[in-house]
Amino acid sequence: MAVARVCLGVITGAHGVRGLVRVKPFTEDPADVAAYGEVADEEGARRFRIEATGRTKGGILARIEGIGDRDQAEALAGTRLYVDRAALPAIADEDTYYQTDLIGLAAEDQEGRPLGRVAAVHNFGAGDVLELETPGPAAGGQAVSVLIPFTRGAVPSVDLERGRVIVDLPAESGARPPEDSGVRDSDERQDDDA
Repeated sequence: MAVARVCLGVITGAHGVRGLVRVKPFTEDPADVAAYGEVADEEGARRFRIEATGRTKGGILARIEGIGDRDQAEALAGTRLYVDRAALPAIADEDTYYQTDLIGLAAEDQEGRPLGRVAAVHNFGAGDVLELETPGPAAGGQAVSVLIPFTRGAVPSVDLERGRVIVDLPAESGARPPEDSGVRDSDERQDDDA
């Protein structure tokens, strides 16, 4: 079984002539890109020891062990930095999740009927969005992707222990549980306060 990994950030380029790199972090605190020990590239073939040395617009500056000049640093541009999921601390807030823990969860409607699976978590600037892969009659029974805002109103329950999320799927999404087309209309949903 593959070890779950989390992408902490991506190297966006070199900074200066002494091998520093610019890193765009995907962590809540930008400096946490370097807080969980050794990181690896996407394939897991290369491992790096990274030290945050400062901040820059949109990210951090970092020193990577063994990288000593601009050419070496530029060669790393585009490298995504991963850490094993087990290296991350437990989350105390019951309404906060690591994205990697959500991907793959079964999605069910309010009545427990299957809707599909969480395929990805996105953030296009206005908040997190779950991408569900779900069967859809609009596609002739083929799986379709549906984007659902990750709010309490649209996703009232996340149950990591049971491996599922409960989704209040809008009728206009075109996705329906396979055996039933009776998903509640969006006007029956309560407005989000979030």
